[in-house]
Amino acid sequence: MDALSDVLKSLRLEGAVYLNAEFTAPWCVQSKFGLASVKARLAGAEQVLFFHFLTEGRCKVRLVDSMEALDVAAGDLVIFPNQDNHVMGSDLHLAPVEAASLIGPDAAVEADLIQMRHGGGGAATRFVCGYLACSRSVCRPLLEALPRVLRIPIGEGPASALLRELLRVGVLESSMSRPGAQSMLAKLSELMFVDALRRYIENMPPGGKGWLAGVRDAQVGRALALLHAKPDRPWTVDELAREVALSRSALAERFAALVAEPPIQYLMRWRLALAAQKLRSGREAIARVAEHSGYESEAAFSRAFKREFGMSPAAWRKAGLQGTQFQQAQ
Repeated sequence: MDALSDVLKSLRLEGAVYLNAEFTAPWCVQSKFGLASVKARLAGAEQVLFFHFLTEGRCKVRLVDSMEALDVAAGDLVIFPNQDNHVMGSDLHLAPVEAASLIGPDAAVEADLIQMRHGGGGAATRFVCGYLACSRSVCRPLLEALPRVLRIPIGEGPASALLRELLRVGVLESSMSRPGAQSMLAKLSELMFVDALRRYIENMPPGGKGWLAGVRDAQVGRALALLHAKPDRPWTVDELAREVALSRSALAERFAALVAEPPIQYLMRWRLALAAQKLRSGREAIARVAEHSGYESEAAFSRAFKREFGMSPAAWRKAGLQGTQFQQAQ
């Protein structure tokens, strides 16, 4: 298994589509990811990525603190890994309308799929909005490698066409309250995200840096896959270098240049990420988690954990039990 697949498997993605929008030109809307129904669904989520998928028409999108706009067309997926507030519309020079003001309070709380209509009656743009909730600790390498806003053309191949058609049918059935429609949309949103990441990696320019660039590199990607496949193994750089057919110095230099940290330091952070996930999801004793993470004592594990996550293992577990993980962007 490659490192990306391992991280995606560890993320425990939970997706949903919550809004079906139709805007007609001229229009301009500001989104703050603050809808009441969405906040309620995400009360226990650690990390949330929001997305828009355009099914018809085109528009422009920019972050509220940036003047750089993206041109988005039907078939494009736009992902916001860190819930950044943004403006989208046919004309971004218009005064934006708050998205939340376009929805009645009852619909925002009760509807499985919120329906939103707005605009001046001109050319139509249709899109769906959704989210993916995941484990913050294990998704950090991925999130740190992504830009604040990511536009991915889903493409025109047979698989992409099937994905778009299934999404269209799912939205239609959800609007009719058909049984199982929301479950289907949830799985489709997860598939779209995985497909988007694959396309992003494939189209990254040569010479890029970051975790995803490391995943794409033949030798570093193989080293990452080995570390993820057997994180409890007492790896050394020499052993990794032999496995990927590089010298020790060549691997160490190449790995650090792409991933921005040495291989063994990366391994220690990944072990701590897995430990954080265990602490949130299970009742395993902290001493046992420390042992599985490669630490000889609970005290050493606790010090390393606090350096990485800013709180002790016990406090981390307690925060998870109290459901205080996700903080909605304002």
